[in-house]
Amino acid sequence: MAIVNSKNGQIYHHYSIKELEKAANYMRGLNLVAINCAKSGHSGGTLSIMDITAALYLKVANHDPKNPDWEDRDRIIFSAGHKAPALYLGLGISGYFPVEEIVTLRKLDSPFQGHPHWLKLTGVEVSTGSLGQGLGVGVGMALNGKIDKRNYKVFVITGDGEWNEGSMWEAAMSAANFKLDNLIVIIDRNRLQIDGETEKVMKLEPLKDKFLAFGFKVFEIDGHRMIEIVKTLEKAKKIKNQPTVIIAQTVKGKGVSFMENNPSWHGVAPSDDQLKQALKELRLTEKINVNQLKKKAEDYQKKIDKKVNRLVPKFKKDYFWNRQDKMKVVMEPTRFGFGKGLAKVGGDKRIICLGLDISESVKITDFYKNYPERRSRFFSLGIAEQNATVVAAGLAKEGKLPVFSTYGVFCSQRNADQIRTTVCYGELNVFMAGAHGGISVGPDGATHQSLEEIFVVGGLPNMNLVVPCDSVETEKATQHLLLKVKGPKYLRFAREATPIVTDEKTPFVFGKANIYKYLKEKDNFKEAFSVCLGKEYSNNKDKVAIFACGPEVPEAMRAAWILKEEFGIESRVVNIHTIKPLDRETIIKTAKEVEVVVTAEEHQKGGLGNLIAATIMEANLKTTPKFFMIGVNDRFGESGEPWELLKVFDLTAEFITERVLKLLKV
Repeated sequence: MAIVNSKNGQIYHHYSIKELEKAANYMRGLNLVAINCAKSGHSGGTLSIMDITAALYLKVANHDPKNPDWEDRDRIIFSAGHKAPALYLGLGISGYFPVEEIVTLRKLDSPFQGHPHWLKLTGVEVSTGSLGQGLGVGVGMALNGKIDKRNYKVFVITGDGEWNEGSMWEAAMSAANFKLDNLIVIIDRNRLQIDGETEKVMKLEPLKDKFLAFGFKVFEIDGHRMIEIVKTLEKAKKIKNQPTVIIAQTVKGKGVSFMENNPSWHGVAPSDDQLKQALKELRLTEKINVNQLKKKAEDYQKKIDKKVNRLVPKFKKDYFWNRQDKMKVVMEPTRFGFGKGLAKVGGDKRIICLGLDISESVKITDFYKNYPERRSRFFSLGIAEQNATVVAAGLAKEGKLPVFSTYGVFCSQRNADQIRTTVCYGELNVFMAGAHGGISVGPDGATHQSLEEIFVVGGLPNMNLVVPCDSVETEKATQHLLLKVKGPKYLRFAREATPIVTDEKTPFVFGKANIYKYLKEKDNFKEAFSVCLGKEYSNNKDKVAIFACGPEVPEAMRAAWILKEEFGIESRVVNIHTIKPLDRETIIKTAKEVEVVVTAEEHQKGGLGNLIAATIMEANLKTTPKFFMIGVNDRFGESGEPWELLKVFDLTAEFITERVLKLLKV
């Protein structure tokens, strides 16, 4: 069967193998157009899985677009959530929505999130994105089918690098244990992951033998030969008393010569010229109206731009970054500072770096990039955060200085128990670098936007936690934490380019806050402020204090600029770069001297704010300032452009200023 009328069992259309091949090719083209319009996304892996996607949605899986919640439908789970555009195209080509709508991929308010979310798009079975979890969900769905005596099948699409995660093997073990013959696992075996070839990053072979040992029925196929795909999937549906795995040998970037077998195309969007060439190679130049689709995407974005613009508070002039003749800033991602810091101190032979498959992106490879002699002290552990944490613990116990880094979500939460019980309880000298923190990760969406680290990590005994404000401060923090702080330490930094507001002369003392005071407009934004340690600051008729950490520090500084220029209100910005240990002395001193305290964090509200509030309340001051917290308000993030999201989530200087004015009743 395939796309079926769930009420009468009639199949809407019997697809031939040739029709499936044409559909898969067309889907490849639309996929690249959508990723081009988004200016980000995962080209390589979506192309490698497209033939299987077409076969599943159009020929093999039983589902009804007109009744998406049909209880007897087959379930299709994309555990490899970064292949989301393929999933969306499978749904669109089946009739769940006009397939051309995918050109709004990764845009704000679009149902086509960077990683799939079942609550935003009909037909998506499971929200995925954090690798290693979809198969376990599939096991649960398959178990439910057995309990309820339903005949549906559960298809779980996984990447091959995803099998670095131990949770995948736990799920596989349980699937075999419960004899889940209604579960069919498909491995997109394109042999590439972000850090390179799977067999060089973390050896998977002999993959077939491993699954046989676990108790699976194993098929190995050419993942681009449609007739073989269809026949094997149909065979898999008939297997009894054991789960099935189909190891599909595929080519990453299939169909586009310059993308094929090239790991650099894992998460890169094609340019306009590259898109033109790709569509030519796919023989789709005449079939896909690129201009029309791009206009559709542009018109959608114009509506979003207007919506976002309406949300932002307005003042007499536009104070946004680099929009005036004066107050200019240079922007650089804070992650660059992490790389520079590692490069500078990496000569210490105790330092061991562990890569977790986005090594170049988080800049941990800068450790050895220009120092080949250090390469022997860098180990790729693949997509395996829990394992990396305990491996680092073992290295630390033996006197080494281990460092590992990945997305903050996975660096702080995937491995939370390992951090707590092995690293912190044992007071081991492990350096965890949580990259891409905050909402500003942008189009990847909620699954990759880390907004909880201060709660999760900061609450652990023995932990040291630093959230630097820019790339320069990140570099200083990296060196200090690595060589001067003994014990568990976590560094949180961002992905997007943010303003540089410090320099080599700016003080950085671990555990001690800096205070910035806006003086007057200068050509260079940074020079418009004085800066000193909190304990050295003398009150200058300040009515307001804005406590901030991370990239919200520059936003707080911009708010101080607006407050003085537009309203004559004096304020100070307190950079709490060290969250733990906290500079209580500066917090209490500041609270005594101002009328209003506002905290600002690119994090769930209260990570920083609760700490500041508790410190002030515990001081039992004779009078306490009015208080408000700026942060993400108890919700998950979503896809969108970084600065767009900062505005939508009320995190820019304009919102800080507006809140201060309300508290002062101006």
